[in-house]
Amino acid sequence: MVKKKPDITSEPKQYTLSELKKKLTNKERIFCHQYIIDWNGSRSARVAGYSENSIRDIAKENLTKPHIQQYINFIKNNLEEESGISKLRNLQELAKIAYSGIHHLHDSWIELTDWEVIKCQNPNAIAAIESIDTKTETKVFNRGESTEIDVEVKYVKIKLYSKTTALDMINKMLGYNMAEKKEITGKDGVPLIPEMSPEERKLRIEALKSKLNAGTI
Repeated sequence: MVKKKPDITSEPKQYTLSELKKKLTNKERIFCHQYIIDWNGSRSARVAGYSENSIRDIAKENLTKPHIQQYINFIKNNLEEESGISKLRNLQELAKIAYSGIHHLHDSWIELTDWEVIKCQNPNAIAAIESIDTKTETKVFNRGESTEIDVEVKYVKIKLYSKTTALDMINKMLGYNMAEKKEITGKDGVPLIPEMSPEERKLRIEALKSKLNAGTI
């Protein structure tokens, strides 16, 4: 009688990130990055550039490949890196609001031409703006004794995000609001409240109980 060999299913190779990036084709890489957006394989294959006639089959095939599965899992578990979000980037955006130099524009109407100049001089101006209102007014200019010219002038009013809120968020992120720890000691660094052994603590508790029962405290 011939003995059957045990059925051993080999586990797929686990690739490192550098190995995955080398193994992935450009279309596969785009497919993976698109797939985590809405988990739509056909749309992802279409964006990656596969033939429209085979996007369903390609998507199904791609999702069975171990290296593609592993790369999708890596992206899914590292969304901060994928989206470019980081603590440093958040701090940089908050700093644009907290330290913006255009606070004098808050709740004031200025001409659009003046605002264009300010934007060029202060690149962080846009990031610090919460909302912009616009309006158009007609101005009358006199030229000579009887000549009048009507000119439409555009105005903008800028409302900024709260600088104090941004500073508060920065302080919290960096731990500046944490209570300062201070060690209180007596003369020559001796603790004001000496440590007690378990036996001493037990005796102290019993003594306090006796005083309570006796009504002396």
